[in-house]
Parts: sequence; structure tokens; C-alpha cells
Amino acid sequence: MRHLAPIVLAALLGAGPARADVLGDWTDIAFTAAAAGKQPAYAQTRTLAMVHVAMFETLNAVDARYAPYKVKAVPSLGTSGEAAAAIAAHDVLLALFPGQAASLDAALDISLVRVTDAGVRTSSTALGQRVAAAILALRASDGSDAPNTWRAVTAPGVYIPTTLPIGSSWGKVTPWVLEKADQLRPPPPPALTSAEWARDYNEVKSLGAKESAARTAAQTEAALFWAVPSPPLYTAAVRAVMDVGGRSLVQNARLLALTSMVQADAFIAVFEAKYAYNFWRPLTAIRDGDLDQNDATAPDRGWEPLVDTPLHPEYPSAHCIGAGAVAAVLEKEFGPQLRAFRLSSPGAPKATHGFARLSDFVEEVSNARVWEGIHYRTSTTVGVAMGRSIGIYAWDKVLRPLK
Repeated sequence: MRHLAPIVLAALLGAGPARADVLGDWTDIAFTAAAAGKQPAYAQTRTLAMVHVAMFETLNAVDARYAPYKVKAVPSLGTSGEAAAAIAAHDVLLALFPGQAASLDAALDISLVRVTDAGVRTSSTALGQRVAAAILALRASDGSDAPNTWRAVTAPGVYIPTTLPIGSSWGKVTPWVLEKADQLRPPPPPALTSAEWARDYNEVKSLGAKESAARTAAQTEAALFWAVPSPPLYTAAVRAVMDVGGRSLVQNARLLALTSMVQADAFIAVFEAKYAYNFWRPLTAIRDGDLDQNDATAPDRGWEPLVDTPLHPEYPSAHCIGAGAVAAVLEKEFGPQLRAFRLSSPGAPKATHGFARLSDFVEEVSNARVWEGIHYRTSTTVGVAMGRSIGIYAWDKVLRPLK
């Protein structure tokens, strides 16, 4: 995966940038802090979920429309939900990135510049700080700081590459909504002697090669478009479709909290499955195609993928589980009224991709992982199905409307 700044712009077709408010401002600040902190994508989802849940809990405490996630806070009379949400987001990020105190404090000053009433500022500060402290306590022992104890399979004295894989312990992180990380673990990947494996192998070998003659220019662009960390792009999609008239701030806060939690749980679930199955990447499989006992797969010793292979096992696809999870929540929220949206990506800076339907968005993500040369087709379909199950489960379980 190419290491590019995780900043993207999202807009509705025919409209300008998503409107600025406390949710958008502190989402951008959170991604900037995560990028400065060099967080990998899976850790970004934890950060974003903590920030978005904290903002939801504060706004929902002032304008109670949904069941709270975990924090039952009662605000004082006159509390500003927006001010409290900014304070909660600030305090969460400050705890996660103490070295960024100056920039975070400056951002909070800007958010609170119009809160001139001392009483409102005091009550808003109390609510925001209380919610942030509760979210930080909730995730303090979630296993996200567990050491990387992965061990290579080798013989004594035999050299192997020494770069450690990433995310080896992330499948043990406490989920936000799922009961346990392996709750939706899929069946194993295709047997290497199967026709399905041969189909997957030959598709990525042809379309995912660095110098592929079969991949079109449009496919290459799409591959590069999605060859970046997924959380900023998927959150940009959420912000684009929610930027419509008639929606309240707490409605949007709930949607951001839900989609961030399902992204976080998707990464937890997918890393649990990845390391449970430890399935080889195309770079390994295609160079060793004579070892799978399948006459329909021929090796290519010099084969390379279009983009750098991520440092973790192949099955299932993490991008696809995230796309499926977010799409499932958006389908539940908007149904057939979902509007078209556009995304831009640092992976393909000159391109803007439009999506009339969520299925188009998910399909492009899935295709891109094959065209990049880093995933097999089965891994993408399994990933999307897992993600959809997570999204639907979360929708039914948490942040439900109050009757």
C-alpha cells in the first residue's frame, strides 16, 4: 500500500464541498493528527471511532434522540452541544497525541471563539470533558497497545526477510459493537487444488501485474485511486452523502459514530481472520505457482504487483470489509434516497470518481484490490460480505432512535 497523506475531499455531484461544522472540523483534525502520528489504517479507525463516539455522546446528551453508546451524561442548562463536542474531540485527541498539544489547543480555541458566555463555556466544558474521560476509560484496556509478538516459520540458522508484518495482534482488540472478533469469521480460502483458486490466481496474475498488458488505463487509475489507507476515503463518502438539507447535527453525529465503529470493528475482525488463515499473497503464490499442486496455475518467478504488497496476510480483504460495512450502514440510513457522491484521492490526484449507487462504490473498491495485484477475487467478495454483516449488526444493536 502506498504511503500517502490520508487527506481526501468529498462532495455531492454538482455541489460544493461538504459544509463546515463541528463534526467536519474535528474529523479533519483527527485525520491530521493520525497522519502526523503515523498511525496505520487500522489504528486510525480506533482514533476516529473514539472521536466520533465522543462527539455523538455530547450532542445526543443535549439533544436526546438516540440511545447513548455507553455514556449517560446529563448536561447543565444552557450547555452548547457543539462546544461540548469540540471539547470532547479535543480531549480524546490530546490523550492519544500529547505531543500535538499546541495544534490541538489552537484548534479548540477556534471552535470556541463564539462561545462568549462564561456560563455556557463552563457547562459545555464540563460535559465535553466528562464524555471524553469516559470514552478514554472505555478504551484504555482494549488491547490496542499489545506488542507485536509474531514469529516467522523458519529453520534455525536460515535467513528470511526480517520486516515484521503489521496488525498481528489487532484481532485481539476489544470490538466496539461485535461480541468478539471472530464472531463473523468466514470459512477458509479456496483449496489450492480447486478451480476457484486457479481462477483467482490467473485473474490477479494477469490484471494485477506491475507491467500488465491486460489491465486498461482506467483500471490502473482505479487501482491507484484506492491504493491508500481506507478510513479517510470511506469517511469522506459518509460526509458527502450526509451533507443534505434537513438533517440535524445529532443525526449526522450518529451516522459518523456508527460508520466509524463499523470500520473499527471491520479491521479487528479482518485481522483476526487474516492471521487465523495466514493465506499467501499473490506475490508469493505466483512466484511459487508450481507448489500448489494445481495444473492450472503456472509460476512466474519475476512477477510483481502494481502496488506494494501490504505487510499482513491476504485473506480476507481489509479494504473490502470496510467498504461493505460502511455501505450497509448508509443503505440503512438513506435507503433508495441516497444521493450520488464524488470522491478524490491522493492515490490518483488528477482523478475524481463519481458513484451513483453504493454498489458502484463497493464494486470499484473490490476490483481495485485485484487490479493492484494484492488480493484475489474471492477475498474481496468474502470481505464485502463480512463488512455488510458487521454494518447490519451494528445498525440493529447500537445508537437506536428513542421511542
